[in-house]
Amino acid sequence: MKLATRLFVMTSLLAAAAVGGLTIAADRLLRRYLEDEVARGLEREARLVAALLPADSVRWPDFARELGARIGQRVTLIDAKGKVRGDTEFDRASMDRLENHLLRPEVQEALSAGVGRAERVSASTNERRMYVAVRGGPDGPAVVRVSTTLAAVDAQVAAVQRAVAFVGLVALLAAGALAWLLSREVLKPLVQLGGAARAIADARRPAFPDSSIPEVAQHIVALRAMHQQLDQRFADLVREREETATLIETMADGVVAADARGTIVTLNQAARRLLGYGPDDPFPALAELFHEKAARDLVATVLSGDEAEPQELERVGHTLLVTGRALPNGGGLLVIRDVTELRHLEAMRRDFVANVSHELKTPLTSIAGYAETLASEASPGTQTERFVRPILSNARRMHRLVDDLLDLSRIESGRWQPDPERVDVRGLADEAWAAFADRARERRIQFTTAVGNVLYVTADSEALRQVLTNLFDNALRHTPPGGRITVSVEPAPGGVTVSVADTGSGIAPEHLPRIFERFYRADPGRSREEGGTGLGLAIVKHLVEAHGGRVEAHSSMGRGTTIRMFFPEAEVAA
Repeated sequence: MKLATRLFVMTSLLAAAAVGGLTIAADRLLRRYLEDEVARGLEREARLVAALLPADSVRWPDFARELGARIGQRVTLIDAKGKVRGDTEFDRASMDRLENHLLRPEVQEALSAGVGRAERVSASTNERRMYVAVRGGPDGPAVVRVSTTLAAVDAQVAAVQRAVAFVGLVALLAAGALAWLLSREVLKPLVQLGGAARAIADARRPAFPDSSIPEVAQHIVALRAMHQQLDQRFADLVREREETATLIETMADGVVAADARGTIVTLNQAARRLLGYGPDDPFPALAELFHEKAARDLVATVLSGDEAEPQELERVGHTLLVTGRALPNGGGLLVIRDVTELRHLEAMRRDFVANVSHELKTPLTSIAGYAETLASEASPGTQTERFVRPILSNARRMHRLVDDLLDLSRIESGRWQPDPERVDVRGLADEAWAAFADRARERRIQFTTAVGNVLYVTADSEALRQVLTNLFDNALRHTPPGGRITVSVEPAPGGVTVSVADTGSGIAPEHLPRIFERFYRADPGRSREEGGTGLGLAIVKHLVEAHGGRVEAHSSMGRGTTIRMFFPEAEVAA
């Protein structure tokens, strides 16, 4: 049904309801008002008749006929026993044939309350009449009843109802005209405006209507402005999408994006090339993209919305580093990088460092030996002694640096693998601290262990010894006299956490993220003066991660530093 038709029907129903209500009101309220007026007039006439009624009841029949003719109403005179003694419409001879009126409701009410009223269809005239009776008369409880037909009241009510019906018809016609005008001036532009909105939603060119009604015109202007803004934003989005697609396509790294169901929605040529697919080869779903278990686990983790560790894969002589991240609305993004050249360079660097370190170790050992001999034979305070001491100190420092480089190269190359066993942390910490006890005693630095209920950790004992040795050496160099170094062991989910804390100078926040890098020093000058190589914390990190654990640092300037190492539970060889 069209909007104009609905408006016409609704207006017509409202007009019909109004006409019906007015008609009912005319029938109920107006009829009641008119009947009340008629009853009051009849009561006045009945009281007048009662006042003029002669004392001689023999004259009542003639009096009733004469007075009823004068006032134009039917007058009935009734004695206290209900016998009709006079009636306008009956002569004296017919009185005895009339039935007793004592049980008539208006008579009963008049005898009890003084005035009675009733409406009924007259048996003689077959028309609706109103009867009003009053008690009075010269001989005691007589009743004077005056009645009249209600045909005039019915005629007046019918006339009002005809007038209301005519007005309703006029209102109905006016509603039709109003609906037609509204459909032309208001509804038609609104319908066209709705069509324009649907066209915008369907990405079609909308046709905007014109309207002289201000309210409708405002909506048209607002929709036109919204359409212009949407066009501009859509153009911006298309441009940004094209720029992003071009950027992704020109990346050297492979990019693969999938929705929440694992269907690949974005794929660049670099990803096809790195994974061995041609430009037109069909690409499988993300979950079926890799055959290696580590990569499939990474994909499953990313699609489930969790964080995943990067994985390295070997594909057709290339080493690929695959990193993944879950997308906010489901799905995942994989970035594939060819690190073959990088790994080759790292291997060359490790080999170079290992070879150079190995070649330097023998001459350094000789230099340190000769320097020790000269230092032992030189007299104190002589020029020889002043030259030999720096040579010996630097030779030893270079020897430590070479040892650290060899250890780090051995760990990074994978030639060393941990041999886990149950290690007594307190005992091993005391053994590692023994090498620093004299230095600590001279500087009044206190050493404590707090293992609580955890006495053992599953780790390679020699690796853990080297880790603690490096941390003790580092802490001792940065802890002022009177300080404290503490080793603590705490249980952790899936393993044990070993912490080494000091009350030293602390590490500035800008240096903290890089302290585990090789050769990085937060205070280079002080580290060189105290004999640091810059490799101690890097070796600690590689040794802990070789166990499948992790290491982290917490520090506050002026309050000290804490190094926490997590060692996971591992099977111990029998």
